[in-house]
Amino acid sequence: MGPYNIPRNVKDEGRILFVFTGKSMIYTVIAAGVGFFFYLIIAAMGAKLIGMLVIAIFALIGFCIGTFKVPDLGAFAFTKKVGGENIDDVIFRAIRFKKAHNRIYTYEIEEETKDE
Repeated sequence: MGPYNIPRNVKDEGRILFVFTGKSMIYTVIAAGVGFFFYLIIAAMGAKLIGMLVIAIFALIGFCIGTFKVPDLGAFAFTKKVGGENIDDVIFRAIRFKKAHNRIYTYEIEEETKDE
């Protein structure tokens, strides 16, 4: 009898510290860096604890953007169109749309009419 490969769940093997994927880790670090900028401003005013909370909040927002997907809710038109897509993909698509000055190109097919 030959060897048999036992199937195993490999979904979580690409995770860092059991919580972060590579993409969510990058987004968390970048957002925490932005929060650190605000920490420096707040710490200069003497409120270091509030500054640390700002870093944590920014890092949490970055983690959510890198990890979660847009829910597919039927109550809102926006979520019907982008439901199930990653939040960062939706944000980047919106930024590209704004850079194109809100232009949507459509193509019309003109039918030739017969003059009788």
